[in-house]
Amino acid sequence: MKSLRQELTDRWLMYQCSNDKLFELYDKWWELFYCGFDPTADSLHLWNFIGFMVAVHIMRRWNKYIALTGGATGMIWDPGWKDSERTFLSETDLDKNQWAISKQISNIVNNLAEFTGEHFKYDFVNNKDFYTDMWYLDFLREVWKYITVNVMMSKDTVKKRISDPNQSISYTEFSYMLLQWYDFSKMYIDDGLKLQIGWQDQWGNLVTGTEIIRKKYDAETYALTWPLITDSTGKKFGKSEWNAIWLDKNKTTPYEIYQYFVNTADTDISRYLKMLTLIETEEIDEIVEKHLQNPEERVGQKLLAYKVVEIIHSTKEADLALKISDFMFASSDRLDVLKWLTENELNTFKNAMWWLDYTDENLFWIIVSSWLAKSNTEARQSVQSGAITINEQKISDFNYDFSWDFINDKILLLWKWKKNFRLIVK
Repeated sequence: MKSLRQELTDRWLMYQCSNDKLFELYDKWWELFYCGFDPTADSLHLWNFIGFMVAVHIMRRWNKYIALTGGATGMIWDPGWKDSERTFLSETDLDKNQWAISKQISNIVNNLAEFTGEHFKYDFVNNKDFYTDMWYLDFLREVWKYITVNVMMSKDTVKKRISDPNQSISYTEFSYMLLQWYDFSKMYIDDGLKLQIGWQDQWGNLVTGTEIIRKKYDAETYALTWPLITDSTGKKFGKSEWNAIWLDKNKTTPYEIYQYFVNTADTDISRYLKMLTLIETEEIDEIVEKHLQNPEERVGQKLLAYKVVEIIHSTKEADLALKISDFMFASSDRLDVLKWLTENELNTFKNAMWWLDYTDENLFWIIVSSWLAKSNTEARQSVQSGAITINEQKISDFNYDFSWDFINDKILLLWKWKKNFRLIVK
C-alpha cells in the first residue's frame, strides 16, 4: 500500500496540510481523526462524498474515523461563503437530521466493508454533547482566552460579510468558529485525537484549532484539506440540472447518481475515478487510456458511475442502475428484462422513467395520459403513421385490444418512435 500522502496526492485529494509529520503518524495506524458535518439537511450530498473518500483512505490504514455531526454548530450556522445569515433550524429538526446522516454514513461504510472485505473503524460524535453542562463564562475561559478578535476578523469568510455594506454577519455566526475550535481541543484532550480534515475553504478554522491546542496544551495537532472541485466546464461538482445530488436514495435515486456520472466529460474521468473510487491509480491510467481510444462507448463513464453507486448504495443497487441504463439506452432485450423484474426492481424502474398506472383505459387514453401525444387527434395520427408500438410490436389498429399484452399481467412497454417510451403498470 502506498504512503498516505502519496495516495491522497495521486488521487487529487490533498490541498494543504499543516505539517508533514501527520503522514508519518497516520501511516503507523491506530490514530483518531475527524471530519464535521452540520445537520442542516437530512442527507449529505455528493459534495460531502469527496471528503468521505479522504476519510476512507485514512481508515484503510487502520485509523479510526470520528464523524462529528454538529448538533451545536448546526444551531448557529457556519458563515461559510454565504452572502447572508440563514434561517435557524429547530432542535427537533437538527436531531432528526443528525440521526439520518449518521445512518447514511454507517450504510456507506458497511457497503465498503462488504465488497472490499476490509475492516473500517469509525464512530459518531454529536458536538451538542460537548456543551450540555457548560456555562457561557466557562466557554469564555476555555476558548475565547486563547484567540483574539483580530484573528477572527481576518478570516476570509468574515471579511467578505463585513466589507460589503449590503451584507452583515451576526454575533452568532461570528462565534461559529469558536465552537469548531473547541470541538477539536475537546476531542484532543478526551481521546487523543490529533487530526481534523475539511474542505480547503475551512483551512483557516482548522489551523486556528491546532494553534489553540498548541497554546493551551503545548501539543501538536494537525489539519488537512482537500480541494474545492469543479468539472471541466467550471460547474460545481455534485450539481445537476435538478440541483444537488443527494446521498439519500429517497432524494436522489441510485440511478440518478449513475446517470450524473455517465454524463461526465471525458476530461474529468481520470480525476473522478481517482477521487471517488478505490481502483488503483495505475489501473485507472490504463482504463482511461483505453477509454480515449473509443470515447463514444463511454466505458470510463460507465465504470465510474457503477463504482460510485456501489460505494454509496451497494453492489446490488449499482447492478440495478446498470440494468436500468442498459434498458433505456442499450440494445438489450427489454421485454426479457421486464419479464424477470422483482417487485422492488420494478419500483426502482418506475422511479427512473416515465410510467403510468393502468386500470381499463383505451389506447388513445394511455397515449395521451403518458404524454406521448397532446390529444386524441394527435394520438390517432401517431398510430396512423406507425409511430406507436406496444411491447415492440407496431400498432396500426385504433381499436387494438392490448389488455392481453401485459408482461406477467403487470407491465406494458409503450413506445413512440425510437426514444420515447413509457411503462404502463397495473
